[in-house]
Amino acid sequence: MHRVLILFLDGIGLGPSDPNTNPLYTAPMPNLIALLDGRRLIHDSCPYHGNHASLHALDTTLGVPGLPQSATGQAVLLTGRNVPAEIGEHYGPKPNPAIAKILREDNLFIGVLRQGGSAILLNAYPPRYFEAITSKRRLYSAIPMAVNAAGINLMTAEDLQARRAMSPDFTGEGWSSQPDFPPAPVYSADEAGKHLARLSQNYTLTWFDYWLSDYAGHRGTEVQAIRLLETFDKVLGGLVEAWDMTQDLIIITSDHGNLEDLGARGHTYNPVPALLIGPARLRGRFAQDLSDLTSFYPGVLRVLEA
Repeated sequence: MHRVLILFLDGIGLGPSDPNTNPLYTAPMPNLIALLDGRRLIHDSCPYHGNHASLHALDTTLGVPGLPQSATGQAVLLTGRNVPAEIGEHYGPKPNPAIAKILREDNLFIGVLRQGGSAILLNAYPPRYFEAITSKRRLYSAIPMAVNAAGINLMTAEDLQARRAMSPDFTGEGWSSQPDFPPAPVYSADEAGKHLARLSQNYTLTWFDYWLSDYAGHRGTEVQAIRLLETFDKVLGGLVEAWDMTQDLIIITSDHGNLEDLGARGHTYNPVPALLIGPARLRGRFAQDLSDLTSFYPGVLRVLEA
């Protein structure tokens, strides 16, 4: 069975080539640009099919009025169902009861286990997260809710210390800067990418949730956004260097646009990327009938069935 790593970059859309508003157009990202044969992660680069990567645009509006939102967008990726159409609106950031019911009925993590594979969300969560969930002061977002519904344990600080999990910022620097968080390993961005590749070899499906990109789109400055993208590019470089480019697939995608338009300071109507890295046969298998977020769930399962 092939392996799939999903790098979920929250709030990353395919915007225009506008240096005034789109940090994805201006940030130095040599590893990403090399994968795309000189192209950037913008709408004009789609579609692209190269030796090691393909880039497609996925519609996030799904025929439903209003700006795409996190809970519904993530639920669509996880289930293949047009969740906004089913509940009558784009909704977020956290799932409401209707979305929660859909996620618990079936989702990608459940589907992989049903096929006989293994699945994990690699993000480590600090003790205060679990305390807030238990006390109901905090609600699950769609991705950990789907993991929980599949009966898969969320990763803890102990998993992070044992190098079985990764911190939300990849490197561990952000985690280590929190005075009330347990200590954790710190990696360079390149080392973090290589460690991500190693951990992914232990599972059929590995998912990493990079929510800092959406946070930067809502509240960050252009300088902060560019610094974040530079770090991500170095992580990507290490990941690709350590990846088995003959057998397994990396998929980079998102739930809605945001960071690509710092002038808007909110979600956008832009499509999101499906950046596929790996052997051409798996990229092609995933991309059959690929058009919007509903295409993601069946595409992943097709790759894992190959």
